[in-house]
Amino acid sequence: MTEIRFYHLTRRTLEEVLPVMLERTVVRDGRRAIVIAGSPERVEDLNAHLWTYNDRVFLPHGSKADGHAALQPVWLTDQDENPNDARVLFLADGAQSADPGGFDLVCELFDGRDDAVVNAARARWQVYKDAGHDLTYWQQTERGGWEQKASG
Repeated sequence: MTEIRFYHLTRRTLEEVLPVMLERTVVRDGRRAIVIAGSPERVEDLNAHLWTYNDRVFLPHGSKADGHAALQPVWLTDQDENPNDARVLFLADGAQSADPGGFDLVCELFDGRDDAVVNAARARWQVYKDAGHDLTYWQQTERGGWEQKASG
């Protein structure tokens, strides 16, 4: 089954966390990734942010506005798609995939300061658990790292 990690953002924002996770996925592990965000506007905001978040790192990525999806190591979208044959899926803003089993790893990143978002993440946890996926739940620490709080 697919490994699914829930990342509970309590101290840092998606914009701070996502680039580091994508760097590890693409640069360190050599894997392709999809990021599904909640809206076309959010996709383009993230797309622009990934070009400017660190002037010492080049993280190749693109979105529908850039085209050439199959060539992009990181594809940003608001659609449930996989045009770059990614093995890692990042879900933000409550986005969902109809086929999480089509990936080796799914990372759900959610804002822990919003009760409705937390409750929705809990509901998705149960759906994944019922489907037999390998689950872990990670929460940000005061020092900015991650601590595993649960598995299922």
